[in-house]
Amino acid sequence: MTPTPTRVANRLVTSIKRFQPVLSSAKTRDANESDTVIIVTDMLSEVSGYEKYAEITSEHAIRGTYCDLATMINGKVQLLIEAKAVDIELKDSHIKQAVDYAANKGVDWVVLTNGIHWKIFKVIFEKPINQELVYEIDFLALDTKNDEHLSLAYVLTKEGWLKEILSDLHEQRQVLNKFMIAAVASSEPVLDVMRRELKRMSPDVKITNEQIQETLLQDVLKREVVEGEKADEARKKISRAVNRQLKAKAEKAAETPTETPAPTPPPTPVIPSPAATQTAPGA
Repeated sequence: MTPTPTRVANRLVTSIKRFQPVLSSAKTRDANESDTVIIVTDMLSEVSGYEKYAEITSEHAIRGTYCDLATMINGKVQLLIEAKAVDIELKDSHIKQAVDYAANKGVDWVVLTNGIHWKIFKVIFEKPINQELVYEIDFLALDTKNDEHLSLAYVLTKEGWLKEILSDLHEQRQVLNKFMIAAVASSEPVLDVMRRELKRMSPDVKITNEQIQETLLQDVLKREVVEGEKADEARKKISRAVNRQLKAKAEKAAETPTETPAPTPPPTPVIPSPAATQTAPGA
């Protein structure tokens, strides 16, 4: 995780200590959704660092429907936030509602929270509209003495947004998801390495990449990570990345001027020494 700046870390420590008992109390008394929205609004201000009256809006209208909250920077909506009562378990139906809000507005990110649990989704603008869970935390589980926990809270802050922490986190998740790992594991470069290592252990055994790939697909990797749309998309991404790399290498080679070899200088004539030119006695 990205290190948390000292100034932000200090604010997080203070505000986390303040809101953890507030949330625990709200859960104990079964606070309703309206009360939870008030707490979430205060958290966005005091924990996340948004200006309460300029960068946080409530009941944000989107084509005749409303989302509970939205954060804005320079007048542009960045996050849509759907809040549920503090004791409500967050469900897929809640996610769909929030994502529909975002899709209608053209917003990339949606937060679903009950004040304690926070889930951030990246809206996938495809047909049909989809979403991907990128990040989630349990606010009550945060330990203010743990730097890693502060880094988790940093993701939700205005400063983290300006540093594009969410986008970086999403990109990392894209690279490290199970479909991508499976596609890389069964790609030709990795199969070449596996074959070389296996040959090192058994030099006399004939091994092909096809045999290794078949074992991977049938006995090592789960079927769910090598079949289906997501697995196909992962393989396409790897193929595109390889093609980009090969193209870049080809362009670089084309731009590099070919060095003309320096002409070979004519051989230096050997001038015999005077001693060598003297006639031997008796010749």
